[in-house]
Amino acid sequence: MAKSPVALSDAALELVAARFRVLGEPSRLRLLQSLRNGELNVSQLVEATSLTQANTSRHLQALAEAGIVGRRRDGSSVFYHISDPGIFELCNAVCGSLQRRVQIHARALSA
Repeated sequence: MAKSPVALSDAALELVAARFRVLGEPSRLRLLQSLRNGELNVSQLVEATSLTQANTSRHLQALAEAGIVGRRRDGSSVFYHISDPGIFELCNAVCGSLQRRVQIHARALSA
């Protein structure tokens, strides 16, 4: 049996909206995808995403402030990792929803 949706307070809705705003940037999603298999340093993330170092650092800062990624220093390198693995459940839910929508539209167009 599915749970009834819980009414969220205005403060909780603001937190949810803030999370979606952080994830609303494709470059940040590319960074998260790159970190899916383990931690990488900034240079590795620049190479994996083709973003500039400045953009990579700026987006990583936003993701870190949101608590989605964490970082650790090793000498002169900073390594980033996923600190909230639940973020991938959210991404999978969105992707699944988009796939269903595309399938519905494809069936409508082929009918």
